[in-house]
Amino acid sequence: MREILRAAGPYLARYRKGLAAGFGALLLKDLCGAAIPLAIRLGVDGLTRHFSLRGVIGFAAAMLGLSACKGLFQYWMRLIIVGISRDIEFDLRNDLYRRLLRLDASFYSRFRTGDVMARATNDLSAVRMMLGPGAMYWCETSITFLLSLGVMLAVDWRLTLIALAPAPLVSLAVAYFGRRIHDRFERIQQMFSDISSRIQESLAAVRVIRAYAQEDAELRSFEALNRDYIASNLRLIRISGVFMPLLQGLIGLTFLALLWGGGYRLMQGKLTLGTFVMFSAYLTMLIWPMIAMGWVVNLVQRGRASLRRITELLDEVPQIAAPSHPAPVPRPLTGEIEFRNVTVAFGDFKALDGVTLRIHAGETVAIVGRTGCGKTTLVRLIPRLLDPTGGTVMVDGVDARRYDPAELRRQIGVVPQETFLFSATLAENIALGVEEAEPGDIRRAAEIAGLGPDLETFPEGLATMVGERGITLSGGQKQRVAIARAILRDPAILILDDALSNVDTVTEASILRGLTAVMRQRTTILISHRVSTVQNADRIVVLERGKIIEQGTHATLLESGGVYADLYWKQRLEEELEAI
Repeated sequence: MREILRAAGPYLARYRKGLAAGFGALLLKDLCGAAIPLAIRLGVDGLTRHFSLRGVIGFAAAMLGLSACKGLFQYWMRLIIVGISRDIEFDLRNDLYRRLLRLDASFYSRFRTGDVMARATNDLSAVRMMLGPGAMYWCETSITFLLSLGVMLAVDWRLTLIALAPAPLVSLAVAYFGRRIHDRFERIQQMFSDISSRIQESLAAVRVIRAYAQEDAELRSFEALNRDYIASNLRLIRISGVFMPLLQGLIGLTFLALLWGGGYRLMQGKLTLGTFVMFSAYLTMLIWPMIAMGWVVNLVQRGRASLRRITELLDEVPQIAAPSHPAPVPRPLTGEIEFRNVTVAFGDFKALDGVTLRIHAGETVAIVGRTGCGKTTLVRLIPRLLDPTGGTVMVDGVDARRYDPAELRRQIGVVPQETFLFSATLAENIALGVEEAEPGDIRRAAEIAGLGPDLETFPEGLATMVGERGITLSGGQKQRVAIARAILRDPAILILDDALSNVDTVTEASILRGLTAVMRQRTTILISHRVSTVQNADRIVVLERGKIIEQGTHATLLESGGVYADLYWKQRLEEELEAI
């Protein structure tokens, strides 16, 4: 219970007034319910002593009034408490989504997408059931039990003890089976996460699966997961299947005890018929609490397991976050960038090792090097998508870690290696992050990015839906949409991370011509494997194993005959061979 209150307490506190009203209605409903057997006792004993039509009508009116009040309060109880459980689910889902958006890449390297999806859907539903119906019925059954027990003890404590003799067995059964239900349900939720992850990965890689003819192998693997999931559910069903009949059997024992003890005392004249009927009515009322307690325990154990899985995500702390007192980000940034002895290590591997580099405002700097030399790692430090493990990255003379990442990123346009497009229109994808973008500005950005000729071939131009992950577009078209997206932001710093790798050299030249005016107005960092992309940059920086080994203009680097010159002549040779 302490674990549940720690995690769910802040959400419950937001609705404390509504919860007080809901549980107030619950208490009044239980009081009306507990009064009905007392009315039955009075009515039966009264009619037994002196039967009259007036007495029957009065008895019926009393029962009708109590039942109507009970039904009214039950309506408000369910409406308020179950409604608040939906509100808490809404808040939890928003907070979880907000946290997931702020977590960095290190989190997503540890948690699979399918697992996160399962927690955000299936587990949230289990928590809602625990905090709504589960909490409501737990309180309702507890109050009903205490009220009924109190009246029964006051009327005839000996008969009460006889009738409730099997009750300790009910408690033992609840404790024993509750623990096992919790453990098995937690295992089932984990397996559901595995299945969700498998489906998500398979659908995302469906082209690769088809290309390698792995459909049957994937199906066999999925069937194995599915069989294990079904087997785990069957184990939970078996234990639940034993639990519920056992509870009902114990309840039957209470009625046998009442019939034996109550009938004997009735025959001796120590118990009135009305009291015997009242005890029967109270035991009938206690059937639901005894059965419901098993269901409630099931809900609570499932909810606890799910709440722990959700709390695990909510407790994740972003490694890259705004400082408590962030430095104001200049508007606009001048674009001055400096790397001071920067090191980035992933375990024992150093992606960057003591890099020192200054990029002047408005300068176009190209970064080249072999695959895995640290080019992408270097540029990810600028918008704080990654923080250095050593050294400092300065933006406009201020340590980037002193800025709020969100404010800093608003003035930086990034075109990453892997382009992601949303299932929306071309215009919506280009205008991502730009509020109230004008159609003319969107089209201008698209034309600068080299999308102008393609727009004429699309059925609805910029209003064309691109499908999930931009599946209807070619790789080159996706990259050009991403470039247009960065251009439309009008950023102070523009980062193109191998952004032209999927276009041919003719299209590349056209895009670079369109970007010339754009790059001239801002600090631009180009990463490319093609020398033709970077040769007109103001400065070219060559990385090798996380260190800067050369830098200069295209001409000076060719003259030096180093790594850049080797790369240039090899690419020239490849182009000549392809032209033959």
